[in-house]
Amino acid sequence: MRALQRPKVRDHAAEEIKQYIIGRHLAPGDRLPTEQQLAESFGISRLSVREATKSLEFLGIVESKTGVGLTVGRIDMGRVTKHLGFHPGLLDADPVQLIDSRVILEVGVLPHVARRMKKDKSIEKRFRDLIDRFRSAQDVKTWIAVDVEFHQSLLEASGLEPLVAFGDLLRIFFQRFRESVKKTEWKASTDSHLKIVNLLKEGDISSATTELRRHIESHKERI
Repeated sequence: MRALQRPKVRDHAAEEIKQYIIGRHLAPGDRLPTEQQLAESFGISRLSVREATKSLEFLGIVESKTGVGLTVGRIDMGRVTKHLGFHPGLLDADPVQLIDSRVILEVGVLPHVARRMKKDKSIEKRFRDLIDRFRSAQDVKTWIAVDVEFHQSLLEASGLEPLVAFGDLLRIFFQRFRESVKKTEWKASTDSHLKIVNLLKEGDISSATTELRRHIESHKERI
């Protein structure tokens, strides 16, 4: 590890700690050098190292326990995305990029969802319960809440846990496109959700992909 120079000593130290973990292929629970050892290695104050470890601890990258010291933690993706959702760069993101990001994210999980749906009947039941809630919605706010839940459930049904954390992208998306959802479009959109579920049950990934892509990209017409 090399000596660090100002400015942003804390940020540089945090990056060095992450690289230390990656470079040594450390796993959750593995011990890290003490704050004093890290400070000496980086050529900075122990206070700066502590500031760095506190920021990493917030994300779950490292853990600090009395009597144990610093260890590698488990990243809390839920916490990361919760705060990421308020980042100005995302809130001000180009709407077309938000739409395209959703297409890539959701279309990519469809094969996984279809495979798991065959083995676990509760997945299909969950989707059909959501379809019923779509049909019973009486206002835009309720309908959008169900819509967010449907698409988050799609990610969850894939079984790919790292992707589930990025479901907060959906909330950012719906914050931006809330005004584009009209009551006159509810039925058509509900029918589209149902069609996606039926196609996934049949294992028709190609048609499900086409329908989901059309479903998401329809927002481009209202930009």
